[in-house]
Amino acid sequence: MLKENVLAILLQSEDFLSGASVSRELQVSRAAINQAVKALRADGYEIDSVTNRGYRLVSCPDRITAGSLQAILGRERMERVLCFDSTDSTNRRLQEAVLEGIAPNGLIAVANEQTAGRGRLGRSFSSPQDMGIYLSLLIRPNALPAADSPASAVSWTVLTSWTAVAVCRAVENVCGICPGIKWVNDLLLDGKKICGILTQMELESESGTIRDIIIGIGVNVQESEEDFPEELRDIAGSLFMSTGRKTDRSVLAAEMIRQLDRMCADWNRGSEIAAAYLEEYRRQSLVIGKPVRVINPKETKEAIAESIGDDFSLHVRYSDGSEEDLRGGEISIRSLSAVPHSSF
Repeated sequence: MLKENVLAILLQSEDFLSGASVSRELQVSRAAINQAVKALRADGYEIDSVTNRGYRLVSCPDRITAGSLQAILGRERMERVLCFDSTDSTNRRLQEAVLEGIAPNGLIAVANEQTAGRGRLGRSFSSPQDMGIYLSLLIRPNALPAADSPASAVSWTVLTSWTAVAVCRAVENVCGICPGIKWVNDLLLDGKKICGILTQMELESESGTIRDIIIGIGVNVQESEEDFPEELRDIAGSLFMSTGRKTDRSVLAAEMIRQLDRMCADWNRGSEIAAAYLEEYRRQSLVIGKPVRVINPKETKEAIAESIGDDFSLHVRYSDGSEEDLRGGEISIRSLSAVPHSSF
């Protein structure tokens, strides 16, 4: 952790910092600081060192670390952030933390790579090394009101939709471009999916009450078309493919954490705030007025997506004239692709 603390301090300074000042701040020896700098250099960080001036960070690899996030978020928030260079699944890391009894509300797990990332309906989620942001948030049940609580105008079931709004805000703040939302949990740019959201809920076996909620988010950031498996190239996009610019993944990950924290703080702030999330979701919806295919295990039906309900349900009108409010399931937008965008 000393290495990450040194990195955070160097990232926050544009000038040289003496080894003595860094050692005083961290309350360790100058020799320990020197070893931390050597470890950072071994990890690919370019750090100048000049006698009587100290250290200066020149360049960084594109890697999300505890140090790169701490420089933006501060030490207090980082007490509830777990960083992994590679892991099977950030959702799984939070599930393990819950079982071990070391998982406070708002705990974040973020990784540079997932080897077993999951999408909806048990599908895999492509999570290559140093390309995207793979991040999960834990919400404990005592942080949410009961569904009929007067303190909340919404049920926990709309958390996925609120999360889509929060991630859109983060992307726009950092990249200057706002994705559209394909109901219910995908973010698209230029007709291609750049983000998927998976919400998992754990129940107490005896009471049936909610034990915890884990929201997993995967964002494609640096990929070019050839970085995706061939079967996904028609439907998968990235921020780089849409903007032509490389995005600092640590900056975007930190802004996502900020927006998710804001979302959780907004949860109990009443109907006016809830209405703002709903309006933003509707404004960014890509499906309203579009022909869609409603996909379920038994059949696929043609429909027109007519509106987003106050509970974030999707009101559709089928080709036979019948209507339905969808509160779950899967759709594809026929005008974009016949392939469901939730497939990775």
